[in-house]
Amino acid sequence: MQRLVNDPTKYVDEMLEGLYRAAPDKITYVAEDPRCLVKKHKKAGKVGLVTGGGSGHLLLFLGYVGEGMLDGCGVGGVFQSPSPEQILEITKDVNQGAGVIYIYGNYGGDIMNFGMAKDMAEVEDIEVREVIAGEDVLSSPKGQEDKRRGVAGIFYVFKIAGAAAEAMLPIDEVERLAQKTCANVRTCGMALSPCIIPEKGKANFELPEGKMEIGMGIHGEPGIKLEDLKSADAIVDQMLGAVLEDLPYVKGDEVSVLINGLGATPQEELYIGCAASPRSLTLRASRCSTPTSESMPPRWIWPACPLPCSSLMTN
Repeated sequence: MQRLVNDPTKYVDEMLEGLYRAAPDKITYVAEDPRCLVKKHKKAGKVGLVTGGGSGHLLLFLGYVGEGMLDGCGVGGVFQSPSPEQILEITKDVNQGAGVIYIYGNYGGDIMNFGMAKDMAEVEDIEVREVIAGEDVLSSPKGQEDKRRGVAGIFYVFKIAGAAAEAMLPIDEVERLAQKTCANVRTCGMALSPCIIPEKGKANFELPEGKMEIGMGIHGEPGIKLEDLKSADAIVDQMLGAVLEDLPYVKGDEVSVLINGLGATPQEELYIGCAASPRSLTLRASRCSTPTSESMPPRWIWPACPLPCSSLMTN
């Protein structure tokens, strides 16, 4: 593995040092712990929004801390959850008297640690709600949606909950909109190569040349099948088919599509996906708002393309 690193065991801490130097006017940390990242400027009376998860996913999770979005983020080690104590320190800092909502992905370590932090926060008289995002349609079948992994679809939850909180809506309403967003987002993904974790320095699985893995998880969890690599149009059409059939959408629905490259897929290729998605949706009699390409979260040299799709909702 050839990467810009010093000591792989210090990958996260050195990344954070650079991040704080790059944005000193926007973010800081609390409890003398750089992994307890918070927004610098507070808004009294606003519902606080906290996320967190393992490193290795930028822009997830800390990249969405800022005005109109999230207020704090617990930064774990690579593919590791932040501790309950770190989440609690962030919670205390972002609490502005209107309560705090935790928004995080559907993974065992995060569920356990955020749950423990919630209990500890409530002992300190801080009201905490939890919104768990899990939208990967290939990770668990219909009827077992509670087992689905969270991938890039959480972006929509951050954005909508962040706008609601910024508008000074009460915690009940912010939570309702966040939960409704979760219910309207679906993701399907594929991978072209394995991920390489810096501390290990080697691929954590093998993917043969000319093949693609359909349904690969964000940490390298196995997909549902190995297929021959297809054209971009065929891949987008296949993924949109899985997404649209799951909700299900109906003729005339307007949807928002996010083409997410996971940090390694070139932006040019993501724009090819942006061109393909409206054509595929038109064939299914759905309307597409302007498709968006995004390169998050990276999977450590992992060319891949999960495709979150959200129906555009009314309140």
